[in-house]
Amino acid sequence: MIQETIVTTVNSQGLAHIAPMGVHVHEQGFIILPFKPSTTLTNLLENPYAVLNYCDDVRVFAGCLTGRRDWPLQPAEHIPVPRLTNALAHTEVKLTHIDDDAVRPKLYCTAVHTANHAPFMGFNRAQYAVLEAAILVSRLHLLPIAKINAELDYLRIGLEKTAGEREQIAWSWLMTAIEDFKQQGLS
Repeated sequence: MIQETIVTTVNSQGLAHIAPMGVHVHEQGFIILPFKPSTTLTNLLENPYAVLNYCDDVRVFAGCLTGRRDWPLQPAEHIPVPRLTNALAHTEVKLTHIDDDAVRPKLYCTAVHTANHAPFMGFNRAQYAVLEAAILVSRLHLLPIAKINAELDYLRIGLEKTAGEREQIAWSWLMTAIEDFKQQGLS
């Protein structure tokens, strides 16, 4: 199973990094699979701790992918990495071992602590649409633009029917990133 989370890490100087990431859940814990190179990977190699933040504010996912990484953080309870202040829950993890790979190493982590902060009331279709569009934005360099456009056309249906202000803001950030990418390809 893959959970869409916001992963927080810190570098050796203590500077926090926030990144949306699908984290694999397995019987012994979690597998984080960052691409090389990535700040998340570098940080975990320098400081073997991370926080998996479970968040229903899709602006955080879209914001991180579009250069908006200034989300409020607060200290985690048991590790030297902060968590998102607006997380509904979080799991503090420790890196236990690595299966290296030239493209995407597997970072195996075990849970140190989990805490719930607010109830999860479920995602509406617009939140789902933003999450899926965020994944597409993270793969703009990998996927044909025709596939991205087709997926967005379908996702837009749920967005238009159920979006609130947060989802509309997040969607607009992602659409701007896609348009910017298209413009760069035409140059």
